[in-house]
Amino acid sequence: MRLKNTNELCSIILRTKNEERWINTCLKKISEQTYKNFEIIVVDNESTDSTLKIVNNYKSHINIKILKIKKYLPGLALNQGIRKSKGKYIVCLSAHCIPKDINWLRGLVSSIEEDENIAGVYGRQEPMNFTPDNDKRDLFTVFGLDKKVQKKDSFFHNANSIIRKSCWEKFNFDEKVKNIEDRVWAQEVLKKNYSIIYDPLPSVFHFHGIHQNTDQERLDGVINIFEKKIKKFKTGKINLKDLNIVAIIPVKGESKKINNFRQLELTINSAKASKYIKSIIVSTDNTKTKNLSLKLGAQVPFLRPKKLSNEKVSLEKVFKYTLDMLEKKHLYFDVIVLLEETFPFRDKNLIDQMLEYFVLNNLDCIVAAKKEYSWIWNNNREKKYERIDKGDIPRKLKDFILIGVQGLGIVTLPKIIRTGSPLSKNSSFYIVENKLSHLEIRDNKDIHLFKNLLTEYYKK
Repeated sequence: MRLKNTNELCSIILRTKNEERWINTCLKKISEQTYKNFEIIVVDNESTDSTLKIVNNYKSHINIKILKIKKYLPGLALNQGIRKSKGKYIVCLSAHCIPKDINWLRGLVSSIEEDENIAGVYGRQEPMNFTPDNDKRDLFTVFGLDKKVQKKDSFFHNANSIIRKSCWEKFNFDEKVKNIEDRVWAQEVLKKNYSIIYDPLPSVFHFHGIHQNTDQERLDGVINIFEKKIKKFKTGKINLKDLNIVAIIPVKGESKKINNFRQLELTINSAKASKYIKSIIVSTDNTKTKNLSLKLGAQVPFLRPKKLSNEKVSLEKVFKYTLDMLEKKHLYFDVIVLLEETFPFRDKNLIDQMLEYFVLNNLDCIVAAKKEYSWIWNNNREKKYERIDKGDIPRKLKDFILIGVQGLGIVTLPKIIRTGSPLSKNSSFYIVENKLSHLEIRDNKDIHLFKNLLTEYYKK
């Protein structure tokens, strides 16, 4: 990466409103940059989620300021953030843009320092794998592979850009326009004989596009060419190892013992086997379960009230209480894996497979599920049984019915748990084919039935 011997301070302006899905990954990637002389100014428009709480967690090792605003217009928000800045260069970055590599900031600084007459540089934006095709098309076609100097073309995109503060002091961003404030600004600086640079090297991953064209037939053709014919155009993926992922295991009372195995131990071991889970937290009301959990390497930051172990209390309430308590202790997570100890036969890779599916498809929630081909009947309001499966045909021709096995595994977001609902519109199911994984042990009868099976399973 080309760069003169410079160490000028860069002020990174992040505009946020309910960005908890992305802000941790964005800040993590900024913190890993090889160019270290920067400050971050978060301009927040009344976020109601955990955005600012996550930002505060970075204050101990990154120079971050938070500016809260009530009235939002894009140019106004940028100007307010820049007025609080101290840097020679201003970096504008959307909070849901993820720097592609550790030299992203170095690349922006390098480009703008090539000539004093450069007012601003904007970098490449690449789509995520789950970015809709119309947005992929936009990003592929607008942000190409060749560097260019713009002296008349006023296109500029400040989701990933750097500008000279001295230039901004002459030409503030328009505070009245509702969008394209970046292009309005570029038009003004070009009139004064400044130039704009597009540099594809300092690239970010961006999950949506800029034009929103809905001509689906044409769109499919364009994307096919880019993704299958022009190999240099790729989509990016969120690296699961960059996310702060926690497993939460609820336990009522003391964990049951089956032969030489504790159910809790088996579930904690399943979580430990994950490449992506960073923390394991047991939610319990029982001191013995707490001590066992700590011995097994899990965390128990608190004991929950006995009333939340009542049989009539839903797991959703337990999970919501647990999340509330964790966040009160300033523990914030990007993704949450919910596991019940009553499923001891989880496949070794099940949790990671669910996490990968979750991220690949940009979901809010997925639930483990099994296929069911049996006769299934519903008792309706008139107390008449109605058959809801597809009838008496060979199984290989029959449509299956999905049955949720939520105790086996749920992957979800904090915002979903806060609602108290297990699913959202952007939810799906993950089909678990291994029938052994579907087996649940809840009481002594189950223990007696499965104890020999369990012993043989773990011998293998």
